[in-house]
Amino acid sequence: MEQMIIQITSGRGPAECCRVVARVQERIIKQGRAAGIDITVLDSIKGDINGTLLSATLLAKGHQMGAFLKEWEGTIQWIAQSPYRKFHKRKNWFVGVSVFDVKKQLQWNLKDVTLETCRAAGPGGQHVNKVETAVRGIHRPSGLQVLAMDSRSQLQNKQLCLERLEAKFLAWQTSLLVSQQQSQWQEHNELERGQAVKVIKEAL
Repeated sequence: MEQMIIQITSGRGPAECCRVVARVQERIIKQGRAAGIDITVLDSIKGDINGTLLSATLLAKGHQMGAFLKEWEGTIQWIAQSPYRKFHKRKNWFVGVSVFDVKKQLQWNLKDVTLETCRAAGPGGQHVNKVETAVRGIHRPSGLQVLAMDSRSQLQNKQLCLERLEAKFLAWQTSLLVSQQQSQWQEHNELERGQAVKVIKEAL
């Protein structure tokens, strides 16, 4: 199964472009799920106006996603009247969509993880503290830490800890990719016009 990160950004675009980011996110999720691709939102940065996003980061999981991703990767042009500025003449709004292969970007290795057992704190009376059932996981290269103490079983807590640490690591690596991509977009005052991979004409 492939895992890809989809990053949508408004660049330095105005509120209308931030609205397009939100609409493009909706479309990608809907279209992906209809094609049997599991898409989850990893992160999104809200714009100043309700219903707008400066950027959105999605994780797509599925088989043979090439055609679906190719349809969206690049500059998206949305043609619509501004919903925020009634007499504004501009009707073309641009956002950028980038795709990253998780396998190439995210190097998760259990050998980099240190697991420590400790006594669970919190409610539960004396029984909770008698045995070291809580598990702390530390990802040494990044310094990320997670504590799991949901279960009375150390084994279950260990599994939960590893799952959460991997998810946290994925989010951390994603944020690095996002900041890297954002800085690349910042080099352009506007997304390139006339080279849109997809043109959508619909009210925002």
